Formats: sequence, structure tokens, C-alpha cells
Amino acid sequence: MLLKALIPHKQENNDLLPVAGKTIIPIAAGKGGVGNTFLTANLGLALAEYGKKVIVIDLHLGGSNLHSFLGLSNQYPGLGEFMRNRHLQLDSLLVQTIFPNLGFLPGDSRTPFMPNITHAQKERLIAQINNLQADYVLIDLGAGTSFHTLDFFRMAPCGLLLTTPEYPSVMGLLAFLKYFFLRAIVRAFARQRQLKEFTHYLSQDPLANEHLNIDLLRNKLIELDPLAIEKLLTLCRQYRPRIVFNMGTHPNEIELSEQINKSLASVLAMKAEYLGFIFQDPAVPEAVRKRAVFMPDYSDSAAADDIRRLAERIIKFWHQPIEDSAVRLQKQTQKLYKTRQKP
Repeated sequence: MLLKALIPHKQENNDLLPVAGKTIIPIAAGKGGVGNTFLTANLGLALAEYGKKVIVIDLHLGGSNLHSFLGLSNQYPGLGEFMRNRHLQLDSLLVQTIFPNLGFLPGDSRTPFMPNITHAQKERLIAQINNLQADYVLIDLGAGTSFHTLDFFRMAPCGLLLTTPEYPSVMGLLAFLKYFFLRAIVRAFARQRQLKEFTHYLSQDPLANEHLNIDLLRNKLIELDPLAIEKLLTLCRQYRPRIVFNMGTHPNEIELSEQINKSLASVLAMKAEYLGFIFQDPAVPEAVRKRAVFMPDYSDSAAADDIRRLAERIIKFWHQPIEDSAVRLQKQTQKLYKTRQKP
């Protein structure tokens, strides 16, 4: 019942449900410059190295450049062509890369107004992404909190959120989750006029939004519809974002998880889990500068090792809750850090 409540009435069909056995992982960030596209490309390569059939999709509407991290030129028809031709099937645009097991769906940085696709176009795109045949589908989303980005992130109960240990990046992550939760509420209560008006008010009024917390929502929902509170709490439990720290310098930076957890608990009653820590590595900017494909060309680097560890955790733990994830991640990262410090 919850899934039906989260999508518009006319969407209620099997095309909007992922193919069985496939894992969809949207990858987002609250602000730019934290390495989303780099991670999407190289995490896809790492999963493919483990023998998984992977498709990486460039959904950075209007700013597509995932191809450059895969060593490809921007010459293939992609999402722009898909939007122009309503009879075109998305899988017909798949580019088979030179890397075994890795397919690529190009974005489109040349078609005007791609960030402003219609709701119907978005529904059609989501439906066809769900029908792609793969073990893992990784979706590179643009930074920020546009409705399209939030709705693409809602495609799966668990998505990856990338942040650096820097304060602005962490604040951007928290802002993303706040707006993501608001968007989920707006969609969940779309058919209930009074609740829709209230959530719309929260999403539009900066002062009201600043003080948004789960108690405010709970009290208002009880006032308008006592039966809605259980739906709200179910919604809170529906999503488990997985957080990855990128460009870290020390395992102690994982202690930022305490601040993130406190904010999420007080504001949204939502829990996050911590899946990876990628150390700052001079090999990364060097690879970007040379337009090299990082994983094969810098396979012995620390960052490549960290990305492979993240891929292993995804394969082993993605479909189950991870208890004490921050503590476990910090212990593992401390051991790795000490090993790397040895001469």
C-alpha cells in the first residue's frame, strides 16, 4: 500500500516496479564538487570487475559528463533523443563500453531545456529504467534538490548520498534529505487536499521549512487526519539513505555521523547508514586532468582500493539493515589507515 501511495494514481502499473533481481542505486549529493560522477563511473567499473552486469546512467540533466569518466566521447544519442521520440525504447540507447559487464546510458548536454522535462517524460523514463536488464543500475544525479532529482532518488528505498567531511558539504547533505522527505510527503498525500496544502505550504515557506521537524508534521497530521500518522511513520522507515564520505583525510572524520544522525532523528525521524570512506588521493585529480579512466589506469591507488571496498559492501550488505554502521566503518577505516601509514 505504501508504494501505491508514493506515486500518482495513473502510475499504478507493473512498469514502474524494478525487474526482479535488479538493484537500482541512485547516487546524489546536496552540493556540487563532491565527486558524484567520478564515483558513479568507478563504482560501476568496480562492480563489473566482480562479475556483475552493470548499467550506469547519466541523469545529470543539462550537465551530463559521465561519458568523460568512462573514456568515451560525447557522440552517442542519449536521453535527449529518448525525450524527443516517445516511441523509442531506452534500452536501444545502451552503449556497450570496452569494459566487460559495463553498459552506459548517455545523458544529453546539448539538448536545450533538458533540466525541465515534463512530468509525463519523467514517468516514462522511470518506468523504462525499471525495466532495464542488469544486476546493478547506477544513476548519476545532479547535485541539488530539484523535483526531478528528488523523484529519481525516490526510485529506490536505499540510495547513495555522497559528502566530503567539509561542513558545507555535510550541511548540503542534510538539506538534501530534508527536501527529499518533504517531496516524499507531498507525493504520499497527493490525493488528500488539506494535507497536500499543508505540505505545499511547508515546501514553499522558508520560515516554516526552517523549523520543519517530525513533531510538527505529526501534530498537524493528527489534527487533519488521525489515520495519516501511521502512514507518515511508515514513510520515515521506508527510506534508508547510505552515506559515503569522499576525499577524507582521517578516520576520525567519520565521527561526523553523530551530528548527521542527531539532525536526522530530530528533524525527520529518518535513519542513515554509512557504507564507505574514500581517502583523498592525488591520483584522482591527476586522472581527471589526463582524462584517464581511473579504475584501470590507477588500479593500485588508495582511492581505487577504497572504491572496491565500497563495491564489496554493496554486494554483501545492500539489501539488509547495517547495525552500528558508522562504528563498524570507522573501525575498518582506522585499520586501513594504520596499514597505509606503515613505511
